[in-house]
Amino acid sequence: MHKSGFVNIIGNPNVGKSTLMNALVGEKISIITSKAQTTRHRILGIVNGEDFQIVYSDTPGVIKPNYKLQEAMLSFSKSALTDADVLLYVTDIFDSETKNSDFIEKVKQNLSPVFLIINKIDLTEQKKLEELVEKWEALLPNAEIFPISAQEKFNIDNLFKRILALLPESPPYFDKDQMTDKPARFFVTEIIREKILMNYDKEIPYSVEVEIEQFIETEKIININAVIYVERDSQKGIIIGHGGKMLKKVGTAARHDIEAFFEKKIFLQLFVKVENNWRNKVTKLKSFGYE
Repeated sequence: MHKSGFVNIIGNPNVGKSTLMNALVGEKISIITSKAQTTRHRILGIVNGEDFQIVYSDTPGVIKPNYKLQEAMLSFSKSALTDADVLLYVTDIFDSETKNSDFIEKVKQNLSPVFLIINKIDLTEQKKLEELVEKWEALLPNAEIFPISAQEKFNIDNLFKRILALLPESPPYFDKDQMTDKPARFFVTEIIREKILMNYDKEIPYSVEVEIEQFIETEKIININAVIYVERDSQKGIIIGHGGKMLKKVGTAARHDIEAFFEKKIFLQLFVKVENNWRNKVTKLKSFGYE
């Protein structure tokens, strides 16, 4: 008997969905920063065993969209409600149970098994946790509640075993040696974007998109040219920094992680271009993979 299924991870921004995804997959598939809206795409992480295949799906945090990029991000989250064999709704000890109540109502109506994941329990005390569990039991009475710490990997094994128990009998959906649905160059753009999120403040990280213009792999080295798109000339100056100092810092940090990812030497060149208001341009969003 072989089991396979889709386990979709949804919830508000910054509750630890990507940290949970990486903990369940056992690899760094999704980028993680302390900033909200870090995840922009729906990313699959595939875990294979001899008699099972679990296809985890990380999604952007649920927000009320202000521009077309956020509309596309929300559509990824909504699509995760429709094709899950098991649905993981992630909250944390700081999250408000009344935030995005309309989306929670959709979760409540979902016919698939729902797990309510309360993350970051290492940062609270038992009494507050018990109060949170009571609130969520009232809101999602059919959900199984799992208090966890994704960061500390607390209770992850029990969650994994419960997911596995609920998976339907099915042949694998993907090749058994496949870890994700995304191509290699996608992870290059995500690593570069992660370094931008970590090194710049305010609006800058949210105004940036990264595109690979050249990816040439030889036996010993991968040559990569990447373009960092911004919305305004002033943002271009901030990304580059005085004398190119900031761009060099981002490039060095990204190259280090890309080399670890591919286990190969990387030659990385970064360029910065202005694309006015790209977050509201449908054709540009499509070219960046937001469909």
